[in-house]
Amino acid sequence: MILVRHGQSEFNVIFNQTRKDPGIRDPKLTPEGRRQIAEAAEAMVGEGVKRIIASPYTRALETAEIIASHLDLPITVEREVGERAVFVCDVGSSCAELKTRWPHIALDHLPDPWWPTLGETEEALDKRIGIFRKGIADRVDWREIAVVSHWGVIRSLTGLAVTNGSVLRIDPTRPEHPAECLYGEVRPAPPGNLPVPGKSPKA
Repeated sequence: MILVRHGQSEFNVIFNQTRKDPGIRDPKLTPEGRRQIAEAAEAMVGEGVKRIIASPYTRALETAEIIASHLDLPITVEREVGERAVFVCDVGSSCAELKTRWPHIALDHLPDPWWPTLGETEEALDKRIGIFRKGIADRVDWREIAVVSHWGVIRSLTGLAVTNGSVLRIDPTRPEHPAECLYGEVRPAPPGNLPVPGKSPKA
């Protein structure tokens, strides 16, 4: 399975400079974020991906849209791979708003609101992502899936902190097996690395 962290968002630009929550709800990608994902899509050529599972956040859907356009792939949306809800950027857009922007993507299966209440614990995230990983591991086509997600989700799956637009390969049937970086930069995420506003390394 391929993991892709969304490209640089409007939130990332400000947070990386100030380490404070800028209060941007469901931010979009920046031009730099779109460039990152165009390069990430090139890194995915030949990896055997046949479909994309994307988080419902705008930054993830825009990322998935760019990759899908490059590789001619279908997109499905699953709320389970949404970011841990800590910052204002983790308050999503309503299903009606998302349908207006992406009428060709099925969203009727999502509750509304679909995002967690702010203040989701790291333990709750790990439980949610553990259930998702086991579900993917039971599928015969997991090698053909790319998951477009977020810093916290990828950290939960791999123990790594990754830059925007990074692409990794993991084996969901062997969670102890190290991830392989195909594009971007990764580093070990320290234990107890909680994304708290003003202190988080999340970028």
